[in-house]
Order: sequence, then C-alpha cells, then structure tokens
Amino acid sequence: MINMLIGSLSAGISTGIGALPLFFLKELNHRMRDTLLAFTAGVMVSASTFSLIPQAKEGGILPVFIGVFLGTNILLLMERVIPHIEIENFNQNLKGIDHKTWLIVVAITLHNIPEGLSVGVSYASEHSQLGPLIAIAIGLQNAPEGLLVGLFLVQQKISKGSSFLIALFTGMIEVVAAIAGYLAISIVDFIVPYGLAFAAGAMIYIVYKELIPESHGHGYEVSATIAFVNGLLVMFFLNEWFM
Repeated sequence: MINMLIGSLSAGISTGIGALPLFFLKELNHRMRDTLLAFTAGVMVSASTFSLIPQAKEGGILPVFIGVFLGTNILLLMERVIPHIEIENFNQNLKGIDHKTWLIVVAITLHNIPEGLSVGVSYASEHSQLGPLIAIAIGLQNAPEGLLVGLFLVQQKISKGSSFLIALFTGMIEVVAAIAGYLAISIVDFIVPYGLAFAAGAMIYIVYKELIPESHGHGYEVSATIAFVNGLLVMFFLNEWFM
C-alpha cells in the first residue's frame, strides 16, 4: 500500500512538475507541443502493449478481450457525456466564458481517473515491478499535460500561481483513483487481469483518439513520428529494466 501511494503521488505530482515552465513561458510553439504529445503517445503504447496486456494475458484471453473492450468503450462514453477540449486548442482565447473554462478543468480531471486506476491496479498485481513501471509511464505522460493545462489557464487570465495549482490538482486526482483501484483489486483479486487490460484499453484509446491526431495537425508529422518512436523505445527499455 505504501509503495502504491508513493508511486501514485509521484505520477500525480509530475503534472505539477510539468507545469513549472509556465512561470517562464507565455506559449508553446506547435513543434514542441506536437513533439511532447507524440512522445507521451509512444510511452503509453509501449506501456500498454509490452507491460499491461502481457501481464493481463496470464489470466487468459477472455480477461484481455473484456478488459480492453471496457477500457476503450468507457472512455468513449466519457467523451460523449463530459465537456471536452482538444489539447491543440489550448492556445485559443476563451475570454468571457469562465464557466466553460472550469468545465474544461473538470473534464481534464475526470479524464485522469483511468490513468490513476491503471497505477493502482498495477501495484495490486502479483508482479511487484509492474506498479513502479506504470507509475513512471503515467508520470511521463502527465508532465506535458500539466504544462499544456497550465498555459491554457494562464491565457484565460488566471494567475500563474493559481494555474500551477489547478494543473497540479488535475493530476493529483489520480492518487484517489489509484487507491480505489488498488483496494478493489486487493479485495477481489481475480479481477486483476481484467483491471490490467482495462487500463491498457483506456491508454490505447487516449493515444489513438487524442494524442496522435493532435500531434499530426500542424505540419510537424516527421518530428512527431520520431518523438513517438523515442517514447516507445524509452518505455521499452524501462520495461526490460524493471521486469
């Protein structure tokens, strides 16, 4: 339990760490944004395919199928019912509609719940090194997200200090989700492979629906592709090191 709390806290705090540059930056150019998004996409694909799904498969093919199916479709449902804004539009000015700004913050926060669950489920599995590995993967994904959220809020005339704290909060919700996932798996341990596959499905959905399209819309597809491969390789070597 202690290790899970440390891992989930580290992953959540990474959102705040990623938001720190907003004290020095006014905006992020498209090349850098696309590169960061593509790198995190590679990290998440690698974590899903080389770590979560292989471990889930030890429980059989059916848990993998059901878990991935539920992971993708539940996020699809969340996309339909929760207010959402594409990350590529974070630089757009939304003056005069503060209520929409806060709805967007709530949406980003809720979208982090599956990531927190993946950390908690991983720590509850029988593979002691899976939890830290997934926590690192989520942390690597959270850092650029924190920066983009922080910059978006600053452009809505919210102070940099408040923007930083709000960005940090959107990531810290993952700690609550991680605890919930860890306790659920600890109580009903036979659902571990389902939980791991669910986390993989959720990550794959985020990558294909959000990160890849948003990193290929500004003419920097080559840079984004290289960053994607680098993210995949970084996570692959981390997987070999931990596992």
